[in-house]
Amino acid sequence: MLNGKLILDIIHIGGFVLYILVLCSIVSITVIIERILYYGRSSVVKRAPFMAKIRAELEKGEIKKAISMCNEINAPFANVARVGLNLYGHTERLISQAMEREIVVETIKLERYIGISGTIGSTAVYIGLLGTVIGIIRVFHDISLKGGSGINVIIDGISQSLILTAAGLVVAIPAVVAYNFFVRKIDNFVADMDLCASELVDLLCVKVKDK
Repeated sequence: MLNGKLILDIIHIGGFVLYILVLCSIVSITVIIERILYYGRSSVVKRAPFMAKIRAELEKGEIKKAISMCNEINAPFANVARVGLNLYGHTERLISQAMEREIVVETIKLERYIGISGTIGSTAVYIGLLGTVIGIIRVFHDISLKGGSGINVIIDGISQSLILTAAGLVVAIPAVVAYNFFVRKIDNFVADMDLCASELVDLLCVKVKDK
């Protein structure tokens, strides 16, 4: 069945619905690739080794060197640490609030575009189902206009329409899987930022008390 004629028939039956699914697929794949690359660049350095180096620099009183280390690393928790280190010498409350605001900013960056994957994942199936329903309606409409037709013609028309539902699933499943993966990844990033902020507050407060 999967020959050139069938593909043309699917396009004819699916019409605008098929084009919508193709567009959704392109957008979904683009978002998935962009987010994977972004998260990959942001997770090259692990939090624990990074904070161990920051602790070592703070113990030596090298605040500027610790800030420089943060600037060299492309990771959300490093940005949070940099904000805290820049306020060295201020009150614990001020440092904590500044890092909390930075965590919100970094979380917004991490969540960028993933709503698109979630939306496509939740609607693509229904878009495909809409195409199937429209296709079946057209099949029966053509039959009513042309008079009686064999059962094979009806089955063939319906099967072609059902392919649009399958197309919707093909678009939706990767989008849903990617969305769930992104949500889990963001949770891990947020946890790292929270732990980094908490640990850094303790380190900076100890340094201030030692002074």
